[in-house]
Amino acid sequence: MPRFVACAAGALAVAACSAGSPVTPEHTHPTPPLSGVETRYIDASVRPQDDLYRHINGKWLDTFELPADKGSYGAFTHIDDETQEQLRSIVESLGGPDRGAAPSAAAAGPVSGAGAPDAASTSADARKLADLYASFMDEARLETLGLAPLRADFAAIDALASKRDIPALIARFNQTDVGAPYDIGIDPDPKDSTRYAVTVTQAGLGLPDRDYYLKDDAKLKDARAKYLAHVEKMLGMAGESTPARSAADIVKLETAMAQLQWTRVANRDPDKTYNKTAIADLNRLMPGFAWPSYLQASGIAGKVDYVIVRQPSYFTGLDELIADTPLGVWRSYFKWRQLSAAAPFLSKAFVDERFAFSGTALRGIPQNRPRWKRGMAVLDGAMGEAIGKLYVEKYFPPQSKARMQQLVGNLLEAYRRDLVTLDWMSPQTQKGAQEKLTKLVTKIGYPDHWRDYGALVITRDDLWGNVVRAAEFESRRGVAKLGHPIDRSEWFMTPQTVNAYYNPVMNEIVFPAAILQPPFFDAQADDAVNYGGIVAVIGHEVSHGFDDKGSQYDADGNLRDWFTPEDHAKFAARTKALVAQYDAYEPVPGYHVNGELTLGENIADNSGLTIAYKAYQLSLAGKTPAIIGGFTGEQRFYLGWAQVWRGKVRADEAIERTKTDPHSPPAVRGTAPLVNQPDFYAAFDVKPADKMYLPPEQRVTIW
Repeated sequence: MPRFVACAAGALAVAACSAGSPVTPEHTHPTPPLSGVETRYIDASVRPQDDLYRHINGKWLDTFELPADKGSYGAFTHIDDETQEQLRSIVESLGGPDRGAAPSAAAAGPVSGAGAPDAASTSADARKLADLYASFMDEARLETLGLAPLRADFAAIDALASKRDIPALIARFNQTDVGAPYDIGIDPDPKDSTRYAVTVTQAGLGLPDRDYYLKDDAKLKDARAKYLAHVEKMLGMAGESTPARSAADIVKLETAMAQLQWTRVANRDPDKTYNKTAIADLNRLMPGFAWPSYLQASGIAGKVDYVIVRQPSYFTGLDELIADTPLGVWRSYFKWRQLSAAAPFLSKAFVDERFAFSGTALRGIPQNRPRWKRGMAVLDGAMGEAIGKLYVEKYFPPQSKARMQQLVGNLLEAYRRDLVTLDWMSPQTQKGAQEKLTKLVTKIGYPDHWRDYGALVITRDDLWGNVVRAAEFESRRGVAKLGHPIDRSEWFMTPQTVNAYYNPVMNEIVFPAAILQPPFFDAQADDAVNYGGIVAVIGHEVSHGFDDKGSQYDADGNLRDWFTPEDHAKFAARTKALVAQYDAYEPVPGYHVNGELTLGENIADNSGLTIAYKAYQLSLAGKTPAIIGGFTGEQRFYLGWAQVWRGKVRADEAIERTKTDPHSPPAVRGTAPLVNQPDFYAAFDVKPADKMYLPPEQRVTIW
């Protein structure tokens, strides 16, 4: 996925309807609808006016035990678990590890509503999926192979004769998804969204974030010590002659890299991270680095005349770090990065040791996921649209897509009507916002055109080779985009992904099929809870086009300032207050939410909920919603929001998220936006003496 995509959570692109279009009437139910409110988890001892999130979710929060293989659990996880079981049934029917030949093209069948795929390619894809899964599940063979799959990779690293050879090795690592000091992406140019550009960005750390190397914090210092021990153990298992010394050198080198790297907050600034650099000027940035060697090895040479450097100071410092660090240390570093990337695909000893650190030591997860689930993840990463095509055919009913199109239309109409009422947005800025809404593209369910995996080679007895070839296939696919028109039909999530995203350079919102399930979307439930669930998520994604980052992109996806200076100032004042609100939340004692890091997602949660409520009111067309299960329509709307974010997170994982995740924790997402919503106070008659009451002057209203 492009690094500029904002997430919540094959579609025919649905253009936003024109301004002033009527609100789509809601569907009628032949029988009284369900409320959609999961009352079985209500904690009656907690008043909704004091804590709506705990009121609706309390029994679940008190009794649910996190599965041993998970660092967190919530609605996203629940749906994903069910989806994984569905994917497993599909893959094992294709001829999994103990099955026969792949099904015929007729058995695979065309995907309803997605266009009939070529029969031969469908059958070939099914065979590749079955073989890839079989190669992952064949643990006996992996035990026999041991470290053999990495011999050629290690030999290439040992063959580094001088630091002039490092650029070509980094290119190889970039092509095979192995961590290196920097990475590249090929996406639309943020300042010319009609052409593809190469973006170069800092990378290469073994710990989750620079803070893990630099902060004087007991938890993070402990993580550093465990990381050092982990590197030493893994190198020893791989036959390194001096693992302790090599591990110390590696951690020291990564610490030096961390000191050079920009913070995650700094990396949120799309303007400061846009540094267009001519190919000829790369040598000025890194005089000692053989850029021609890198460009040639990566396949980029001759295809572009510039790249976008996201963190120039990092690359200048990296040039000096390469010069000052002995070649032997770099060999150790690259060997470690190669081993760490490959460990999940090697014998059990390597799999277990890697999980013992990355899963248990870092995130507090006691147990690795079942192997079949890890196999599904491999398939999703390597051939996601191939398995997605089969998933959509079997599990995504056409009526779900049609209903979503209807809900999106109502949501966008609410945005249009709300724009003209904003007291902080001038008519000039409102004009740009209306244009952006008009040009917004909506993709629902699955891609209009499925990816062609014909050139990808998969064999049943070569897991690591399959993983490498899949990464190379994707790398070549990216490089092949250079010089060609933007493919606006491309998706950056698979249909089976339980999430959604907004892409500012495409000005599009995308909703994969798998997220369109309860509690986000329940076709059998009353409209109110769906508006509080999936429509608020839609609103969340749309609002990314107008948050602190997305507002810097115009209707055509170009990084261009279309706000007036006065509107910028008013917007900044409101978002500053929102930062302060979220900074106060403390999911783990001593670890607060980072209001600046999470600002975009917090704006989206607050704005999405506000507009979803207005869309719900528009959908009623002046009628008073029925009381169902003792709840008014307005109450069901807000309960729908709170139950969507029901979730638990292990303490260690929560700490990691405060350092790395641009989203606030589940309990914060389910609670914080409510106190800023005037209609929430009316729905539950919240008074000044109630715990959820926030004085009007302290509430943050953006939409």
